[in-house]
This record gives sequence, structure tokens and C-alpha cells, in this order.
Amino acid sequence: MAHPRPVALITGARRGIGAAIALALARAGFDIAITDIAEDDDARAALAALHAAGAKASFIRSDLADTTDHARVVAEAVAQCGAIDCLVNNAGVPSPARGDLLDVRVEAFDQVLGVNLRGTFFLTQTVARHMSATASRNARSIITVSSVSAELASPERGEYCMSKAGLAMLTKLFALRLARDGIPVFEVRPGVIRTPMTAAVADKYDRCIADGLVPMERWGEPEDIGAAVAALASGHFQFATGSVINLDGGLAIPRL
Repeated sequence: MAHPRPVALITGARRGIGAAIALALARAGFDIAITDIAEDDDARAALAALHAAGAKASFIRSDLADTTDHARVVAEAVAQCGAIDCLVNNAGVPSPARGDLLDVRVEAFDQVLGVNLRGTFFLTQTVARHMSATASRNARSIITVSSVSAELASPERGEYCMSKAGLAMLTKLFALRLARDGIPVFEVRPGVIRTPMTAAVADKYDRCIADGLVPMERWGEPEDIGAAVAALASGHFQFATGSVINLDGGLAIPRL
């Protein structure tokens, strides 16, 4: 009897990096449940691409910051696609505005940390409980998309950097807790990636890349992140956990 197809739950996946990750996993043989805060043309296009890749796919509307809704999200994903083998924590929000660290508002701090860190932690906890209680013959993993900002400080968007630094510790903590269950946990750190989120500052980063910010001398593309996540979810790295993969073209390498 053939194994059931593995199932991946990807947050924030109606466009950009999340959509590219979902498509890469679909092409690698996963069925896919994607979540996002809006069910719009982007969401419908993402689902169509997943179906065209041969995956069973479903969209679950969800606000990651609403921790009371996480159990419903997981239950719907399981009901529509099957037991979850891979969680990809991709959803996140940028700082509402860039400015002086001394002027960061409580509301902005709570918004960014509420989605990027608090929401991600509690959804990961919910999925981890499900995985620990559910037998599977497929390789399993939890993969969190953070940022080079987990390590590189940008005082003009301090709340964002702090949220991503928190995800680095989240990865270590869940890696230790889930090691006994054979569930590896990884963090991937994108650098400057061409997405709708970076469109507003594209001219700035074009200049920075031309001036040598990125040693590989190009923007990263969402497909770069998708390919790496698909590799980590493949089950080929079963003795690795807590590992960090920099996907930044060399941006984070210290230089003189």
C-alpha cells in the first residue's frame, strides 16, 4: 500500500515567499494547506497553481495573531488535507513605519510581535502537539522563515528585528523539545528578497546591491526560499535540528 502524500501547512502563503514555498512543496509531492488573512485573487491564484502542480490544496482564512483560532486552523487543515507532516511558519508583518527607535509606539510593537512571534509560537505549539500525538510514516519537520534581521540590527525598525530574533530562539526551543519525537526544526533566514513586501523599498535596495551589500550581486527571489524549504522538508536531514540556513547571497557574512 502506498504511503499517503505528506501534508504541509504554510502560513501567509497567498503570495510572495509563502506562495513560492507552497508551490515548491507541492512539486515535491506534498498536499498543501495554506493560510492567510485575506481570501482574494492572490489566494485563488496560489491555489490554482498548487492544483496545477498535482497537489490537493486548501485555503484557510486566518489571522495568525488570533491565538484562539489556531485549533480551528489545524483541525481544518487535517480535515481537508490529512495529518500535518510539515509546518512552515512564514506569515509575518513589517514594522508599520521606519523611524527613530526612541519613537516606537506600543501599538506598533504589539502588532509586530503579536503576529511574528506570539502568533507563530502558539501556532507552532498547537501543530507540535498534533504531530506528537499523531503517527506518520512520512518525514516530519517544522521550518520557520525568519530574516537576516534576527542577527543584523536595524534600529529604524527595531520591533521587527526583535520579533525575528525571537524566532531564532523559538527554533532552538522546539528543536530540543521535539528531538525525542524525531521531528527536526529549522530556521531559514532570507536576506533581500523581491516580494510585494519589499516593493516599496526596491529602489533603495537596487542601489544597495549595486554598491556591494549582497556579495552575490543580485536580489533573492521567492523561489530561492521555496527550494531550500522543500529540501529541508524532504526528510534528507534527519540528524540535523535547530539548524539555521542563511538565504541571503552572503549578506550576513561579516566583512572587513
